[in-house]
Amino acid sequence: MPQTLLLRLPVPGQEETEWLAIDDTGAATTRQRGSLTLAAAVSRTGKVVALAPATQILLAEPELPPGSGIKLARAVPFALEEHLTEDVDHLSFAIGRRRPAGTTPVAAVSRAVLQGWISDLNAAGLDPQAIYPDISLMPENPGQTVLWLEKERLAVRRPGALPFAVELSPVSEALVVAGVIADPLDTTAEPKVPESAMLYLTREDWARTQSEFERLTGKFDSLKIQLLPDGPLPWLARGLESADAVNLLQGEFARTTDFGARWRQWRTAALLAAALLVVHVAVQALQIRQAKHETAALDEQIAGVFSSAMPVETAQNPRRQMQSRLDRIRKSGAGPEHFLHSLKVLSDAMAVTPKTEIDALSYHDDSLDMKVSAPSLAALSQLSQLIGKQGMTAEIQSSTPVASGVEAHLQLRSQAPRAH
Repeated sequence: MPQTLLLRLPVPGQEETEWLAIDDTGAATTRQRGSLTLAAAVSRTGKVVALAPATQILLAEPELPPGSGIKLARAVPFALEEHLTEDVDHLSFAIGRRRPAGTTPVAAVSRAVLQGWISDLNAAGLDPQAIYPDISLMPENPGQTVLWLEKERLAVRRPGALPFAVELSPVSEALVVAGVIADPLDTTAEPKVPESAMLYLTREDWARTQSEFERLTGKFDSLKIQLLPDGPLPWLARGLESADAVNLLQGEFARTTDFGARWRQWRTAALLAAALLVVHVAVQALQIRQAKHETAALDEQIAGVFSSAMPVETAQNPRRQMQSRLDRIRKSGAGPEHFLHSLKVLSDAMAVTPKTEIDALSYHDDSLDMKVSAPSLAALSQLSQLIGKQGMTAEIQSSTPVASGVEAHLQLRSQAPRAH
């Protein structure tokens, strides 16, 4: 079954319409014509989106104050009062998403007209989730003016602006009224800069107006023709997710939700989610219980180590007592950073003193004591000098000549006393 049924509302005086079935991937599957009742038979379980003729709808983008809900809805009639010719009490206003420039798309339609559309759809068994002005789904081209000609109606959309429609014949007059081409009778205004345009229309409309557009080619900077062999619906379907498309079903006409049907639809997923939550809570409880047992076992081990290390003291808080003792030991003696620094200085000096080896090494009281084998006293002296250049002293405590050179007892310590 189709996921979405996109249909056009019949124009006044006609009963036939056309619709397009769109699958869940967004691809159009079938395009048909017929009555609304026939369309309802096709979309028994699908989402219904209706397109209303824009000639009966006012589209504008005023600057509305910040806010939402009732406060914003009350500001709309005042923002559009210069464009309205009907009493605001007889109109229904719909608000779109605010544009980056600060303006907000707004649609105004007669309440009676909108109610008639909804009644016709409901009488045929259709419950629309959205009703959009048909021209609001026209794609926007950032570099060209988009034109859509359908019979006697010309729709225009310029870059960065909302579309509008002019219902006038012939085409040349409609283009002049829309401001797309210059008015040949107006000699007072400044010359109009020709526009670059893309024209969309069916084969039938092109056959009817081709000669006229060929005469008007010089009025455009460029004019490209794009035929719609399958009609405008597949082309308009691409704009279903457009941010400028204003859904007329707002306020008192907002679509009511069947919560019972929604619950039946999501009941299985909700039950699975609840079961997953119960399992998650149970697993967390088991992990917490296991962690408590492990903590108790660790406390017992710490108490045993504490008794062995400090048999004189009474164990009150073994962790804190042992940490306090370690802190005192570290503050009273040399830190590990001093020992590592001494090893680095010794390593750098040994790297440039060949055939010099360390036979034994010990560290205490900020001092590194070593038994060193060197090929000569000169090599041993060079080692001491290299260590001295890196901020430490290397004192030769004793030396003994051997067959391979000399063995010496060397003590390495910092030149300045370490600050505690």
